[in-house]
Amino acid sequence: MASLYSLCLSKQQLFGILLILTFFSSSRAKRCYKSIISFGDSLADTGNWVILLQRNKPTPAFPPFGGTYFNRPTGRCCDGRLIVDFFAQKLGLPLVPPYFRDANCSNCRKFQKGVNFAVVGATALDNAYLARKGIINELTNVSLGVQLGLLKTLLPSLCSSSSACNEFLNNSLILMGEIGGNEFNLAFIQGISSEVIGGLVPEVIKAISAAIEELIELGAMTFVVPGTIPLGCLPVLLTRFRTSNKQAYDRYGCLIWLNDFAHYYNEYLKKELESMRRLHPRINIIYADYYQASMPLYLSPRSFGFKSTLTACCGGEGPYNVNVTLSCGDPGTKSCDDPSSYVNWDGAHFTDEAHRVISNGLLDGSCTIPRFEFPSCAS
Repeated sequence: MASLYSLCLSKQQLFGILLILTFFSSSRAKRCYKSIISFGDSLADTGNWVILLQRNKPTPAFPPFGGTYFNRPTGRCCDGRLIVDFFAQKLGLPLVPPYFRDANCSNCRKFQKGVNFAVVGATALDNAYLARKGIINELTNVSLGVQLGLLKTLLPSLCSSSSACNEFLNNSLILMGEIGGNEFNLAFIQGISSEVIGGLVPEVIKAISAAIEELIELGAMTFVVPGTIPLGCLPVLLTRFRTSNKQAYDRYGCLIWLNDFAHYYNEYLKKELESMRRLHPRINIIYADYYQASMPLYLSPRSFGFKSTLTACCGGEGPYNVNVTLSCGDPGTKSCDDPSSYVNWDGAHFTDEAHRVISNGLLDGSCTIPRFEFPSCAS
């Protein structure tokens, strides 16, 4: 029988292996990406919805949207930047332009360093499928599948061959949303049964994983896949499901049952992504824990300078400053003087400052699985 020592590696051998592993992992995690490709809904839309509705522009096309950072409306559902914007700034890339700004590709060069397909109201599942479940989406029909199709159509204008497109995607950071939340928000508000809503969870996640598989086939190597946010802390849902039952709320004032659902969805998504990592060990599939990255906003708001967590900065009336018949920017609504002291912007979306806090927890790797610290590539 071989001795224990004969089965062990020497210190020099161990050190050499450690160096190789360190170089390999750091070369994957510390790379500077050349482009960001973004899919998703209103949490990621940098202007597509406003462009699509030119004849009947929605409120994000008007003040006070965009006033904090851009000093003008940009089509973002925020007073300033979104999470995708903070990713771009961290990676030293331009803010990701909306695809529909130049859908005819008259100047495709602007998409070489990033393109955003996200649209307000977008879902992971298509509208026809949702309609069969009794869920009506009147905001948009640009589902995740449609967005993926738009990328495939665009690629030949960005790269001259399949190998060049493979390299382009290999060097791109793919942001998969947030996408999938609107299915559930619509279902909750429209009174769809819990059985139908529960059955949507695996279908939504299947649509997300199928899109990732297609992108892997095309050459993509690094994916950031967000979970959902604490739904029970959103002013719009707190208004819709307001109750006199104090037991329905946690100590921070959030609705427990909605946050429990968010937990359930996120756990299901994490398990699916873990299965995908086993199938594709050389691909970076990063779970972005939007829920945990958001929770400090509610657990210790004053440490970040927030004075209001559950009240919308811009809205109508009531305890959460939300009027379900009026949107931020409509006549009869009002906006707070200091959005940076508010967690929520318009009842359904975070403020620029809240996005900054959330993004910090994602970009430093503390709220990602596996831990993935994004490099600072700004020049």
